[in-house]
Amino acid sequence: MLSQLNTSYLKNDMKKIIPALISLLILVGCGNAGDSKAEESFISGSGAVTFIDSANRIPAPEISGMTLLGTDYRFSVGKVAVVNVWASWCSPCRAEEPALSALALMYPDVAFIGILTRDNPVNAEAFVRKRNIPYPTLIDDSILIGFRKSLPANAIPSTVLIDKNGNVAARISGAVTVASLKDLIEKVSAE
Repeated sequence: MLSQLNTSYLKNDMKKIIPALISLLILVGCGNAGDSKAEESFISGSGAVTFIDSANRIPAPEISGMTLLGTDYRFSVGKVAVVNVWASWCSPCRAEEPALSALALMYPDVAFIGILTRDNPVNAEAFVRKRNIPYPTLIDDSILIGFRKSLPANAIPSTVLIDKNGNVAARISGAVTVASLKDLIEKVSAE
């Protein structure tokens, strides 16, 4: 009788332990191996807009390099550019993407350029293809160093506008909205 009681308790304990083990394995399997360091150093912006008067602007760095889709890209001065710094693991980046894509289609004379930072290019490429993002994303985030004397990308996401003369004109630190970015595009384009 004692052995029957021990077996009964063991079966009840196993019924409790097995679901817990399965849940633990699922959680571990859903981890984003390799990306945790980037997420720990993630700095979220507030969406604050900074605009620089045209007399106080300095040149933007050269923006060129290999895109996520394997093509070469070079931005040519002479038109307004919207440069968005993002990562596929970044929730605000993912949330702002529809606004950026819609505005890229709304303003075909404005160059929209993504710069991938702190991300796995394979994950980012899958995100770009799935969402059918209509503008190129460069995979060389060393370009960001060139913005350090003007309006550095101080958060992920950050969006910098470059005027027709190739100078840094404005920045949105954090996720863009259609209204905030549209206002800046129109202001800088009208200059």
